[in-house]
Amino acid sequence: MQGVRVLDAATFIAGPYAGAVLAEFGAEVIKVEQPGGGDPMRRFGTATPRGDTLAWLSEARNKRSVTLDLRAPEGAALFRRLAAQADVVIENFRPGTMEKWGLGWDTLNAANPHLVMLRVSGYGQTGPYRDRPGFARIAHAVGGLSYLAGMPGETPVTPGSTSLGDYMSGLYGAIGILLALRHRDATGQGQFIDIGLYESVFRVLDELAPRYAHEGTVREREGAGTLNASPHGHFACADGAWVAIACTNDKMFARLCKAMERPDLADRFAAVADRLRDRMIVDGEVTAWTRTHARAEVMARCLAHEVPAGPINSIADIFEDPHFAARENILRVADALLGEIAIPNVVPRLSATPGHVDTLGPTLGEGNAEIYGALLGLSAEELAGLRARGVV
Repeated sequence: MQGVRVLDAATFIAGPYAGAVLAEFGAEVIKVEQPGGGDPMRRFGTATPRGDTLAWLSEARNKRSVTLDLRAPEGAALFRRLAAQADVVIENFRPGTMEKWGLGWDTLNAANPHLVMLRVSGYGQTGPYRDRPGFARIAHAVGGLSYLAGMPGETPVTPGSTSLGDYMSGLYGAIGILLALRHRDATGQGQFIDIGLYESVFRVLDELAPRYAHEGTVREREGAGTLNASPHGHFACADGAWVAIACTNDKMFARLCKAMERPDLADRFAAVADRLRDRMIVDGEVTAWTRTHARAEVMARCLAHEVPAGPINSIADIFEDPHFAARENILRVADALLGEIAIPNVVPRLSATPGHVDTLGPTLGEGNAEIYGALLGLSAEELAGLRARGVV
């Protein structure tokens, strides 16, 4: 991504995450933030003595920061000048907001026909819901994921209480940008990418849509297991830890029975249909076994018999896991004030052009003088005037 310049005018997670992915692989990403407060992500999560949060340090990695009030005519004019020299613009305001500021697609594309613009919103740029506000939790609900999450008959939950829909939309956004840049390089024509948060969630719900259209089935909450396989769920161990076990065919179940030293179960529930018919009994037998052993013993027996199993890790478990260490999944980056900060490492890993994290999230406006001076040729006096008027 060397040589690609990105203006990240988005806030919080979805749009900015797309920018972070590009920044990890060498794109020059300029974070455009509101003067004074900046991106609300700076105040989301655990505060640090720097005045921003650990979430910001991790998710704004490798970016530079400039301040600019897009609502002010002078600010919008400066943004148009920046966009004229950029390859990509990222925004995730409500549809129509950028147009209101004179920064819509038609305007930016007229000034820079080669521009690629990622537009992320709750519901996309069109449709009857386009003006509704959206967040990941709402996307999980509308997209169909939350309906599936939780125990049968109980309150639907947000999986992991994470901003999964934001991160998924950011990944789809990064893919869209790469596809659009490929097209731009071949034809010289830019284009915009339109993503609704709920669409990213809906896209990953395996057979839900075709099955409902085909036979009218509405999948309900299935708790820690699934109605399609057994045993296939989460099982408590004697030491209070948990394991995930997934037996999706007869051979896997037979191997689990050997690990459990229960050949009678292998004979009684030899076929998938038998196990699904009596899945509560099967799951109960597996639970009775795991509850008599510490997790390490359960894992050792499962792995010895090639049973698909894994520990249900807390973040503390992850930091002690030798595989995470060997794969360098946790990266430690130094900050001048805070010292060493641990963050998730770059994904995916490329053999010839690997990604990297050189800097954590920037302080607000740290790049104003350099970027406005180098790209737009503003003098120190002009920049001081803009600062005095609250434009930057």
